[in-house]
Amino acid sequence: MTLTELRYLVALSETGHFRKAAEQCNVSQPTLSIAIKRLEEELGIALFERSRHKVCATPIGERIVSQAVTVLQETQNLLHLAEQGKDPLGSVMSVGAIYTVGPYLFPRLINRLQQVAPEMPLFIEESYTAVLRGKLSRGQLDAIFVALPFTEPEVVTRPVYDEAFVVLLPQDHPLAGEKRVDPQALAKHRVLLMGEGHCFRDQVLEACPGLQQSIQEDYASGHAVVEGSSLETLKHMVASGLGITVLPRSAADIATYSGKTLVVRDFTDPVPQRTIALAWRVSYPRHQAIDTLASALRD
Repeated sequence: MTLTELRYLVALSETGHFRKAAEQCNVSQPTLSIAIKRLEEELGIALFERSRHKVCATPIGERIVSQAVTVLQETQNLLHLAEQGKDPLGSVMSVGAIYTVGPYLFPRLINRLQQVAPEMPLFIEESYTAVLRGKLSRGQLDAIFVALPFTEPEVVTRPVYDEAFVVLLPQDHPLAGEKRVDPQALAKHRVLLMGEGHCFRDQVLEACPGLQQSIQEDYASGHAVVEGSSLETLKHMVASGLGITVLPRSAADIATYSGKTLVVRDFTDPVPQRTIALAWRVSYPRHQAIDTLASALRD
């Protein structure tokens, strides 16, 4: 039994498909299939039930996969301990961020790290909160930037900054004449939102209560709700005249659009905002690296 085989085991359990597991592990499908079969023969039990379209862990397989996750995480901790003994800021750090944070946070973070920790390059992954949560817990990521609230067993969080929401509008939109926009006023207009699964979508709906009812009415009447896959996509659609949107202030740069195509307006008080936090496992040994990440965004 090897650590590589355990990684294959976990990947197959996560994906439920030999091809997808092989792609995740960057190996050929036959290589992964042979390794899983060899592991089953070594243990003397069937770890997976196989069908034409799906692979799922057997009851005992689920328990073994869970233990494999623990073994891999502890192995990663062991490696981190060894690295920390050398230099906690002297090796790669794997950092994740939600889609609505990463593109705007990482340029600032990396510029600062080049000054204070030039020997600590970042492996970066952007994804949904749920995906990042799982990878952090399994030791596949060292730390993640997420929006609060965020809770996970054996994970601690540290708020690093607050960020106000703003409204992005075409320059000829009726609300563009307002210095500040009342959140309740958005329900009367076509508001473009992030798609389902993005926590920022939920935060916008919470900040603008009338929007939820407006969306439900659109669904009931058969009208499509316009959604974007990224904040930049939403900006493009607003610039084209499709509607208006709500953005975190870090994403509100409109300099790339010519003339006075777009305008940004603040909300009325109390201004909706979100808190971005750094999260990491309690057992993660590179404490100085965590402190460096957090302080880099405060400087």
